[in-house]
Amino acid sequence: MSATTLERITIEPTVTAKACVIWLHGLGDSGAGFAPVVPALGLGNEHAIRFVFPHAPEQAVTINGGYVMRAWYDIKSMDLHDRADMLGVKQSEQQVLALIEEQINDGIPSENIVLAGFSQGGVMSLFTALRLQKKLAGIMALSCYLPSGDSLPEAISEVNKSTSILQHHGVDDEVVPLNAGSIAHDLLLNAGFNTSWQTYPMGHSVLPEQLRDISVWLQTVLGHVK
Repeated sequence: MSATTLERITIEPTVTAKACVIWLHGLGDSGAGFAPVVPALGLGNEHAIRFVFPHAPEQAVTINGGYVMRAWYDIKSMDLHDRADMLGVKQSEQQVLALIEEQINDGIPSENIVLAGFSQGGVMSLFTALRLQKKLAGIMALSCYLPSGDSLPEAISEVNKSTSILQHHGVDDEVVPLNAGSIAHDLLLNAGFNTSWQTYPMGHSVLPEQLRDISVWLQTVLGHVK
């Protein structure tokens, strides 16, 4: 699949879109998994935010016995230092960059784009945004980690250093350990990125309370969009 042909679910606002949230799903899911959150965010009827929920390509996943499923990259082991197949991460990065360029070509400036994701999708949102040479409105990384483990990615960009990064994690996460997320947060904080960290009493999931917090954050980072 080429970098420009990711299938997706797109939810348009009732008015002309002036901002966009690109929300990447987790391993084995699809864009349909998070599309229902849009009404749950309670943004009202007049918001100008387009939501794009792309579907990851299907591929064999090593930790699941080679079973083919939607995945942004192969997961080779549960070890944080050797979990993510970096070649696959970089291939998916190109697909996410193509999604961002699509929105820019459609008249939405990068400063009005939020890159968001859950689990594997959160890994991709962090990795892509940290290396991006264009300014974003915000970066959301839910229940995830850095694919480079306990170091920042290579070829990191300074462009989004002041961009608001929202990191959420469940204290009882049975898939991505809490410390994997907190390591990523500490690395970002120590490098001078504008990141906030919030934990919730949950496993590898999303809570209604969390969606309310996400809604407030989205309205803050996109508050300049009129």
